[in-house]
Amino acid sequence: MINRLFNVSLQTKITGLLLGVIISVIFILSIFFAYSTVEQILSNKYRLSMQTARTVSLLPSVSESLQEGDGRASLQFLTDQFSMENDADFIIIQDKEGRVLTHPNEEYLGRVQAFGDGFKARVFGGYYNMESDEFLAPSIVGIAPILSETGSVLGVTTVGYLKKDIASLIYERIRFILYLSVAVIIIGIVLGYLLARHIRKETFGYEPREIAALYSRQDTLLSSLNEGVVAADEHDKITLINTSAKDLLEVNDSYIHRPIYELLPPLEYSWVYETKDEKLNQEIYLNNKSLFVNLVPMFTQGEFTGLVATIKDRTEITEMINTLSEVKKYSDDLRAQNHEHSNKMHLISGMLQLGNYNQVLELIDREMNHIQKNNRSIFNQIEDTNVQAILIGKMGRASEKKVDFMIDEGSYLSPLPPHIEVAELITIIGNLVDNALEAVISVPHPLVSFSTIDIGNDIIIEVSDNGIGMKEEEQETIFQPGYSTKGDRSKKRGFGLYNVKAAVNKLNGIIEIDSSRQGATITVYIPK
Repeated sequence: MINRLFNVSLQTKITGLLLGVIISVIFILSIFFAYSTVEQILSNKYRLSMQTARTVSLLPSVSESLQEGDGRASLQFLTDQFSMENDADFIIIQDKEGRVLTHPNEEYLGRVQAFGDGFKARVFGGYYNMESDEFLAPSIVGIAPILSETGSVLGVTTVGYLKKDIASLIYERIRFILYLSVAVIIIGIVLGYLLARHIRKETFGYEPREIAALYSRQDTLLSSLNEGVVAADEHDKITLINTSAKDLLEVNDSYIHRPIYELLPPLEYSWVYETKDEKLNQEIYLNNKSLFVNLVPMFTQGEFTGLVATIKDRTEITEMINTLSEVKKYSDDLRAQNHEHSNKMHLISGMLQLGNYNQVLELIDREMNHIQKNNRSIFNQIEDTNVQAILIGKMGRASEKKVDFMIDEGSYLSPLPPHIEVAELITIIGNLVDNALEAVISVPHPLVSFSTIDIGNDIIIEVSDNGIGMKEEEQETIFQPGYSTKGDRSKKRGFGLYNVKAAVNKLNGIIEIDSSRQGATITVYIPK
């Protein structure tokens, strides 16, 4: 029953609650004001009757008329005048024998009426109020003695207000309060209805339980997104940060209600706020991460209410693309090796057809020695098959570019630990060798050497070339995204060494550069 009572619409709840509060307040205030009104009226009648009786009894003309025994007409005129001025229902003057000298009803004039309620004033000369049924009808009366100059009692003045008139006055006052209360209740009902209607409009007609369900679904949806989402209001204050955004930006909820430019500094917020148009694919570098950010304006019922920033980790996308690129390079290297091998087979075939058998034997011996030397280093000393495959591919590319690619005879590498993935290995070795090959492409007798050693707690990979080396200022910038010595940024070059740095950092390794005019050596230390 109680659940059914509360299972009503928001409009009904607000209207009912507001009406209940108003009725309760009006009821309490009405009782208070009614009680105060009755008290005020009664107090006023008591005070006024006593004050009028005292005033009349102290008038010299009244005491003189009583002492001389005449002037009844002037006393009646006087009491009628006081009755009119003080709104009294009656003023009765009696002499000390009880004879009625003034009375609103002429039939009572001259009659002798024994002192009942006025006994204390007649005998003791007292002033007092009381409720009396002695004159006309039940009344509130003020009684005062009329004294002579010597202090003897000459008569008694009684001023009265009829209870039925007092009741009518109280009823009129309370009726006004009731009318006012009803008017306030009606106004409260109307305001409650309008307030509930306004709230329902602000909530798009949804009930609170429906809003709670929507909020729960929205929270679950935002938490499940891989993209970071940050929302800001029309005053650029952050109102929402989802879990992915917190992870990407390495922040917490402390940024809520702070300006969005403190969280994502280098973006064009003012452009979105001024034009109310979206700004897509803005690239920023933050916390060692390359991020793509889209700024989209928010509208509610056609009015601009802020913006939403969606954040993607470009580093992950770039790593995936570069890994695929390295795999493609590896395939190209093998194809280049096969092409070079075909060329040599054609050369041998031609020399055999010309009968140059000795030259053929020398060529075969030279190639066999070179291949055996490298193969001995690769297959006998480097036990990891992934590194073997990468080096074989690079040998083919070096041969195609006419670069002498040497594997250091002292190299040794056992199978890599499982925390070093193939993608990271391809990124590190592949990019270092490719950059070395590019560095020596224009020098005489180009040479690139590769060595690796697996001793102690680190795996050491070293790639050397005999190019022109790197300047000191270049060594500080070669690992930044977009850096390239080729000068054509439109082709998105310059991420090879950046990816090497990212992969080494991921493996908690370090990179050292040794450069001179005779070439450069890059050494990578990777903890096991």
